[in-house]
Formats: sequence, C-alpha cells, structure tokens
Amino acid sequence: MKPSLDAYVLLSAALFAIGFLGVLVRRNTLVIYMCLELMLVAATLALVAFSRFNGTEDGDVFVFFILTVAAAEVAVGLAIIVALFRARQTVEVDRLDSMKH
Repeated sequence: MKPSLDAYVLLSAALFAIGFLGVLVRRNTLVIYMCLELMLVAATLALVAFSRFNGTEDGDVFVFFILTVAAAEVAVGLAIIVALFRARQTVEVDRLDSMKH
C-alpha cells in the first residue's frame, strides 16, 4: 500500500507544528535550535512529497541544496550557542539579556 500525498503533507504539518510549538514554549537555546531544525526537515519533507507526486525530480535536487545550507547553519548556530555559553555560563533564553545593558 502506497501512502498518499495527504499522509505526507499531514506528517509534514505535524512535524512543523511540533517544531513551532517547541520554539514558542522552550527556553533552552539548544532545544529551540533543534525545534528550528525540525521545522526545516518538515518543509523539506513536504517539498519532496510534492515533487514525487508531481512526477518531477526538481524537489529531490533542491533537497541537496537545503541539506548543504542546513549543515552550514548547524555549524554556525552551534558556534554561536557555544560562544554565548562561554560568555554567560548559561543557555537559557531568559537569562541572555545582554542587549538590555
């Protein structure tokens, strides 16, 4: 039995919603960053699903560019989080208020 496009779009929407809710609710920068990555994966899944069901390979090729950019994003994002931790000794968003002073 082959899953329908609706199943993939529903899964993608659920993953995106979980990631979005995690960004809104969590206060740890690492968890927020993981939720942002989950949202990126959800969008990529939807792109591949639409590409497959339209019978084109454009979405599959575009996914490689997304993965390349995501790898660079992970490196830069984790470097920023490590720098914040070294400067403030915390990764909690509520305690990172350096712009206020």
